[in-house]
Amino acid sequence: MAKSEVDRVTEETIEKGGILIKLYFDMQSEDESKLQPLMTDLISNRLLKEQGVVYCYGAIEEPIKVKDLYSTVAEVTTLFEKPSYAFKIAFNYAPAGVEILKPANEIHLTGAELQTILMDLSETSVNYSKYILEKVMKPEDINSIKTAIENRAAVGSKVISGKDEDNKDEASGSGPASS
Repeated sequence: MAKSEVDRVTEETIEKGGILIKLYFDMQSEDESKLQPLMTDLISNRLLKEQGVVYCYGAIEEPIKVKDLYSTVAEVTTLFEKPSYAFKIAFNYAPAGVEILKPANEIHLTGAELQTILMDLSETSVNYSKYILEKVMKPEDINSIKTAIENRAAVGSKVISGKDEDNKDEASGSGPASS
């Protein structure tokens, strides 16, 4: 039996370090008619256009009524070029569930891929913290937090790009001792 184009692309991508995952998304609304269009938009206009997504397709369940809300679920099979893109999707879209379809055994990450994953996690955490703090804090306190976050981003940028070589010895404690 001849392989389909999807099977061929999937196998080639997995061989190059890709990952095939089924993502489960849920959504609720008081308006039943909004759910399927919102899920379709999530799959077709958002996930499919994300960096590192080779393809994605999904099935959206008919909405069901649970108490005063309608609820639906989408199962979205997604092929990523590499695991770091899957992590970023999970951070940004918070699926209700994740099932790794391929590879079935081990997933190998390079140091650079793991670094990207950890930096994406850190960035997402900072963004969520910033959002929460802005909604809870007094306006005068927000400015000091924003400044601290901006400073952290600038320092992180220097560290990643290697532009802070002059201060490495001091930061690691191997530079001149201070009294």
